[in-house]
Amino acid sequence: MPSYDFALLLSRPLYEEELDPLFDRTGGMVTVSIISEPQHAERTGNASCTWQGGTLAAAIMEVVAHLETSAPGLHVQRVEVDPLLTIRDIAERVGRSVDSVRMSITGARGPGGFPASELSTGGHRLWRWSKVAAWYGVEDPQLREARPTAQAINGWLALRDVVPDIAPTPEDVTSALSAVLHVA
Repeated sequence: MPSYDFALLLSRPLYEEELDPLFDRTGGMVTVSIISEPQHAERTGNASCTWQGGTLAAAIMEVVAHLETSAPGLHVQRVEVDPLLTIRDIAERVGRSVDSVRMSITGARGPGGFPASELSTGGHRLWRWSKVAAWYGVEDPQLREARPTAQAINGWLALRDVVPDIAPTPEDVTSALSAVLHVA
């Protein structure tokens, strides 16, 4: 079964006491933001993971269920399926050394025009995988299903928050995406 990288925006961070139930359900494969003080509960939270599934949609829906079951009152609000990567992550994915990637970024190697970083945090820059993959000419089949899957699941997440009585089940969303994207 393939592994998928994705991140989820949560209605709030998790409390420390909610970590054990989540760990029990996921084997520690989901990394989440946590809080210890109730006054921080108004902040949004996040979760990220690499999760195995028959499809990206199935993997996302499984993690959504684990999160919301482990932390009562928590709701997943949005999914991001095009990961941000460090130079080291890029090197691993494209099968090059960190120095080779660094030289590509600076223009000392390759045709130039390396994608701009999306974010800089703590002195580290992060790049969007879809842009880097295109620059290197990497055919990643998971990227083919990433955008329509994220759009559909984000629409479903919004619909179930606004009119939960008419939102389809997670299984219906997953099945519809599988049929349209022609994935297992």
